[in-house]
Amino acid sequence: MNRPLILALSLLVAALFLASLVIGPAGIPPLAALRALVWGEDPLTALVLREVRAPRAVLALLIGAGLGCSGAVMQGYLRNPLAEPGLLGVSGAAALGAVLALQTGLASSFALALPLAALAGAAAAVGMLLLLAGPRGGSLTLILAGIGVSAVAGAGVTLALNLSPNPFAANEAMFWLMGSLADRSWTHVAIAAPLILGGVALLSTQRRALAALTLGEGAAQSLGFDLVRLRLTVMLGLAAVVGAATAVAGAVGFVGLVAPHVLRRFVRADPAALLTVSALGGAALVLAADIAVRVILPGRDLKLGVLMALIGAPFFVNLILRQRLASS
Repeated sequence: MNRPLILALSLLVAALFLASLVIGPAGIPPLAALRALVWGEDPLTALVLREVRAPRAVLALLIGAGLGCSGAVMQGYLRNPLAEPGLLGVSGAAALGAVLALQTGLASSFALALPLAALAGAAAAVGMLLLLAGPRGGSLTLILAGIGVSAVAGAGVTLALNLSPNPFAANEAMFWLMGSLADRSWTHVAIAAPLILGGVALLSTQRRALAALTLGEGAAQSLGFDLVRLRLTVMLGLAAVVGAATAVAGAVGFVGLVAPHVLRRFVRADPAALLTVSALGGAALVLAADIAVRVILPGRDLKLGVLMALIGAPFFVNLILRQRLASS
């Protein structure tokens, strides 16, 4: 385990978390913000810090760590540095559940309808994956099943938006699909935290199995690892993390691709060691991106998912070109 790297990333995450608390459109001086947060000197400032910025920062930390760890697990399980958590289609199914809640009016009649519907969509995606891939299918079967679930979910979202009788609901759904942590509360933290933390804990139990899997499936089985159990654990852990993240923040992509790939070289591509550093790297990435959306265009509500796509898409293209050059 690379202790200096973990310490450096931990300090970076702590600094970005603190910056997320004191930076915002309200223009509160940093020292005054910290005094209000800790001692509650100014009731109005304390309210902004404790009820608006604090849950947003906690969600950024949780979602970034969960997606970063999930990306490392996905790349280790599939033995492909281009893999990422959205490959299984769970995020698309969660998005479909949220869009249906918006289109049917449930989200306006019940405050928690949107995240709960997104979680229901993620659970349905897991059921479809188990049904399509089967308990003993290989990694290729799982990928194909994930592509199928993603296609069905994408078609469902498009159909719901196309047939929407309410243009305001369709517009709200489009903005939600862009991904954002604005206006999130401690209720959203309470919904997402148990699932993300539980999913990360579940995925972390497979460190040794992922390390053995680098030798090949046959070698991992000969070392006594149950690949069926590994596969089920990976599916359930990823579904919990990605489903919860999508439920409260919308579509935030590329975190699980960028964080593990950048940090892989520092842990010598060890999947077991990569889990911890990817979680810290993912948390730092989402915290930094969420700060950036408040600073770059403070009056235009730049979406977190849009910024991550602007960062991640060129990075993904660069990875493909490097893989192509390496194989030629």
